[in-house]
Amino acid sequence: MAMLLADVGGTNARLALARNGVIEESTITRYRGDDYDSFDKVVQTYLTEQDNPRLSAVCVAVAGPVSGGKAELTNRDWDFAEDRLARLTDADHVRLINDLTALGYATDRISPEGLSQLRAAPVHRALNGQSLVVGAGTGFNVCPVHQMPQGGVLCREAEEGHTSLPANIALRLADRVGAGQMAAFFSTEETFAGRGLAQMHRAMHGVEVDRAETISTAAMQGDPQAEETYRLFTELFGLLLRELALRFMPLNGMYLAGSVARSFAHRTEQLEAAFLAEPYMRHIPENTPLLLIRDDMAALQGCLAAIT
Repeated sequence: MAMLLADVGGTNARLALARNGVIEESTITRYRGDDYDSFDKVVQTYLTEQDNPRLSAVCVAVAGPVSGGKAELTNRDWDFAEDRLARLTDADHVRLINDLTALGYATDRISPEGLSQLRAAPVHRALNGQSLVVGAGTGFNVCPVHQMPQGGVLCREAEEGHTSLPANIALRLADRVGAGQMAAFFSTEETFAGRGLAQMHRAMHGVEVDRAETISTAAMQGDPQAEETYRLFTELFGLLLRELALRFMPLNGMYLAGSVARSFAHRTEQLEAAFLAEPYMRHIPENTPLLLIRDDMAALQGCLAAIT
């Protein structure tokens, strides 16, 4: 008997099988969302390629809100239902979870090689068993994580990406791009997901870019406009992390994930300066380590933890 695990984002879907509590690396397969009109088609294709194994359980991490056993991708026209997946796979147990929830379950399973430290916190400090996963890539969201006394973690769902920008960040951005440009930055996700970086570059310099990676590459190559955009983006992201640190008090660690988050690995000094810029209640961010999840399989590990 096998377990089917899936990590489904706006761009790609990654599937794998686990047996005896271990993900079999040879079964890990990635599918481009543009190539399929539904996730059900992806599952059918994958199971056929894997010789239709008998499944005991299915866990799917979805980049979108999950409620009542149903979900929809935020950035793709795909919908999911536990009962439909049960019929499709003939699995005994099916669970849908948010993709950030999957990363929350993975926080105590990721190997040291799968993490990078962006900023350290004092070694001798009070811990509260609370962590926070911050996902910034195609979309933006967070997952609060609480370490349980008896072992394991409790993960809570959120839709932080669809909140309004904190006032201090909105004012700083408006000061640079002008109030007339602020309509494009109506939510946290529209500002800090990949498309937010492209929108910021357009608002600052009047230059159209189709992908955030283009700006990142240009900045690393010394383009002054791209560098200016990335410096502001990094400053605002650091200010946002400070707000999240006070909101969730993740003294056990704040885990960053996603393609946008990974771009800050070369900008840790700028990020930390903004993270610690506000003197009010500064002791909380000071005592919060920032970590970067580099393990591409982390969400699958979280799915396995959530289903077992």
